[in-house]
Amino acid sequence: MIEVIDAERCTSCDICVNVCPTNVFDKTDGIPVIARQGDCQTCFLCELYCPEDALYVSPFADETQPVDVVALKRTDTMGSYRRAVGWTDDTRDRRGVDRSYLLFGH
Repeated sequence: MIEVIDAERCTSCDICVNVCPTNVFDKTDGIPVIARQGDCQTCFLCELYCPEDALYVSPFADETQPVDVVALKRTDTMGSYRRAVGWTDDTRDRRGVDRSYLLFGH
């Protein structure tokens, strides 16, 4: 479930608003708002397409989780899905690897 839009990283590009298949976000004059969190299908598209790694989608789809944004940044968790599936220049070599192994170790 979508948990965080990091205001320090977000550039208000609205890509997350446009790619979300369940219309979770509302566009604003600035940073988008998570308006319908319960509609999130945990598809990770918003996190995947975010060019600034400003979003965090929790793998727990059924309920919201407490999130510490500082800890997410410190552990480099923001944008980890993009890196795991090879959507960054540094992780291009992972594109053909089984993603469940990268994300969950099995």
